[in-house]
Amino acid sequence: PVAGLFWLFVITVFEDRPIRPAGLSPAVLLLAAGIATGFTTLPVRDWLWAGRNVAGAALCLHAALVVARGWSGDLLDGRRRLRGLILGFAALFGAVDVAAALVSRLDPQGPWPLISTGGPLSATVFMGVILAGATLFLQARPEVFGVAARPGDVVDARAEAMERLILQKLADLMAAEGWRQEGLTIGAVARQLDTPEYRLRQLINRRLGHRNFADFVNSHRIEAAKRRLADPAEARTTVAAVAFDLGYGSLGPFNRAFRAATGATPTEWRRQALAGSPELQNAG
Repeated sequence: PVAGLFWLFVITVFEDRPIRPAGLSPAVLLLAAGIATGFTTLPVRDWLWAGRNVAGAALCLHAALVVARGWSGDLLDGRRRLRGLILGFAALFGAVDVAAALVSRLDPQGPWPLISTGGPLSATVFMGVILAGATLFLQARPEVFGVAARPGDVVDARAEAMERLILQKLADLMAAEGWRQEGLTIGAVARQLDTPEYRLRQLINRRLGHRNFADFVNSHRIEAAKRRLADPAEARTTVAAVAFDLGYGSLGPFNRAFRAATGATPTEWRRQALAGSPELQNAG
């Protein structure tokens, strides 16, 4: 179940998702499969063993993808540097561990059991990863977790004026629905504003209070989605069409972002918003 718990940790920390019971299901299933292998006979046992290791490898690889995918959009410089150092290494270790377990099945006399989970080498490495993670995440350092700057933190008048100018240009771009661009990145926005990317990262984090760029863009997209879903004139427009029009490349990210912001799915929000709408009642 280590791979499942590691995957849950990654998506919770780096995608800012709340922990829900469904998120524990991969770890629970891997644990159940591991227990089941001790009570089954061949060839079922071999199939369970292989499936468990393949699933664990897939979870580790997806965790690595999450680490890499959110790298550029992470607005916390310290966390962006350390995420690859610690969690990227842990994801790689998990993939190597699963590979060693698969090879050891074919070559039981080789050194592979020392590397796989439970072996002295893997236990030492994984202990190091745990201690490094505890040092980083239990200290709750501002540069890693992000703390909005206090109004009194900006003391240089020229710097403050420059920041206000950049923020105004950013607000104008968002008001012109620049957030509709599919695949919008902070680098692209920095180029449009003719502003250094590092400075834009700092401003969106410290002055606007967002931990990652996707969260900032979603705040604009979700507000627009709420208006459209509550509009009786668009009652026949599908949720997918709304998502694509707002700049989402697929329906999944839109549903997750909408639920995180409102606590309801887009369909549930629309149903509640349109309940008792005079326009729909008259149309009926």
